[in-house]
Amino acid sequence: MSIKTDHVLDAKGLACPMPIVRTKKAMKEVMPGQVIEVQATDKGSLADIQAWAKSSGHQYLGSTEEGEVLKHYLRKSGDAEAKEDKNFPHTVHNEEIIQKLNSSEDVVILDVREPAEYTFGHIPGAISIPLGELEDRMDEISKDKEIYVVCRTGSRSDLASKQMEEKGFKNIKNAVQGMVEWSGPLEKNQ
Repeated sequence: MSIKTDHVLDAKGLACPMPIVRTKKAMKEVMPGQVIEVQATDKGSLADIQAWAKSSGHQYLGSTEEGEVLKHYLRKSGDAEAKEDKNFPHTVHNEEIIQKLNSSEDVVILDVREPAEYTFGHIPGAISIPLGELEDRMDEISKDKEIYVVCRTGSRSDLASKQMEEKGFKNIKNAVQGMVEWSGPLEKNQ
């Protein structure tokens, strides 16, 4: 059965955060109630689209996979359903994280990138919980500690920070520069 859509967005070949950036722009161009299909090849786009839809108030309808292409379906919400798309207000820069690590403060570094991204380089001691698994695995994280949430560019970690705040986490900071600008120590899994 084919799915009727009002707009198709080609985000194939783009890496995080570009599928979300393009989706936000495309949603502004459709009418409330209309459905857009986002085609992406970034496997992380599944969790990103779901989390963004939840935080923005738009309806995530589902995803299908055809070969290497993920097709995500979203329904634009009306003004009454849509939420203002704001960034998580509590942020941290990479230099501050490096200072915390050097001072041996007891902080949690939560890496919400996909496992392959984590494997090839992560902040020493960082906990790996991909954004798509975060809701089911939040009980693995202590609510009593200061938590720095990191991803590649600060986009997924922004969505993760919002999810955690909704679940009662109070001391969270989004690492806005992400791993693309990380100049501190790196650990790699063998």
